[in-house]
Amino acid sequence: SLSLSLSLFFSLSKKMGSPPYSLLKQNNYMTLRIVIAMLLICIINRNNLASNHPFATPTDSLHSGSSIFPSLEALRLDGHLSFENIHHAAKDFGNRYHFLPSAVLYPKSVSDISSTIKYVFEMGITSELTVAARGHGHSLEGQAQAHRGVVIDMESLWGPEMRFQTGELPYVDVSGGELWINILHESLQHGLAPKSWTDYLHLTVGGTLSNAGISGQAFRHGPQINNVYQLEVVTGRGEVVTCSEKQNADLFYGVLGGLGQFGVITRARIALEPAPRMVKWIRVLYSDFSTFSKDQEYLISLENSFDYVEGFIIINKTGLLNNWRSSFNPKDPVQASQFNSDGRTLFCLEIAKYFNPDETIIMDQKIDSLLSGLSYIQST
Repeated sequence: SLSLSLSLFFSLSKKMGSPPYSLLKQNNYMTLRIVIAMLLICIINRNNLASNHPFATPTDSLHSGSSIFPSLEALRLDGHLSFENIHHAAKDFGNRYHFLPSAVLYPKSVSDISSTIKYVFEMGITSELTVAARGHGHSLEGQAQAHRGVVIDMESLWGPEMRFQTGELPYVDVSGGELWINILHESLQHGLAPKSWTDYLHLTVGGTLSNAGISGQAFRHGPQINNVYQLEVVTGRGEVVTCSEKQNADLFYGVLGGLGQFGVITRARIALEPAPRMVKWIRVLYSDFSTFSKDQEYLISLENSFDYVEGFIIINKTGLLNNWRSSFNPKDPVQASQFNSDGRTLFCLEIAKYFNPDETIIMDQKIDSLLSGLSYIQST
């Protein structure tokens, strides 16, 4: 939980040695932002758990005799509001909470989002009408749902196509409802890729930037919220504001990792870097958590380490190595065949190294050198 996560963060900072001051300052700042985001998650989750409507029914969403629907329908929009067939907006990946909204907005412009939020704001708090932005629906506890409110379907947002800037500081301007998988495909055509990813790419830009966006590149580049140059945000008053580190900075840092509590991200300028042409992808297993975490901290403390380092737990996976062999070839197949993962709790380090085709031989040597400093189960 939170206390465990905080202790891991501070333990990690303590054990990583003494990096240069600028790097230490940046890492501490990133850690502070992630901790604040985690605190917000706990607050929101506590409110959800205290809700009287964990499983809202269709009849709960109806405001009989209310003037809300006619006035909402009167809004001039490029897209449209739907008051029927909206049950999908009461579900998410966690499948624990089902808050049925009164309406779903399918915007075709930022103006649609601005007009709707401004309308709700001007109604005042006595209306109890809420608004939530929904990306690809991968929240776990109903964070993107709005009981008796309005859910904004961000994937419907129509905007300019992705705009790429190449050169010394490459970036791409994208809609907040764009999926990261689409950004990958488009950026690769320019020989570029985002610096920091999530493991699963069928998520929206606005969704991950409202959380943190953590994966195996975060130890080097920081989470996704550390790799954004500029945002376009619709505030709680319905104002459309452009913000960055130097322009409306309070809003910029509030929205990044702000869990949607400070505004709706409608566009983002994402930092890019040259895409790797080849990748060496490796998984190694551990039976002891202390050894596993020690090796992970060792790798991320090295100056010339892997480009991707991530750890996770595997519980009771039958025939684990056999399933992986379609993608991974162990150095000693005979020894690997003797490894039995059935019924065991294992810890896995997933690591990767980027390189160019002409570096294959020397890269194999570098990888062997890095692996020699680890204490994983050799048969894996």
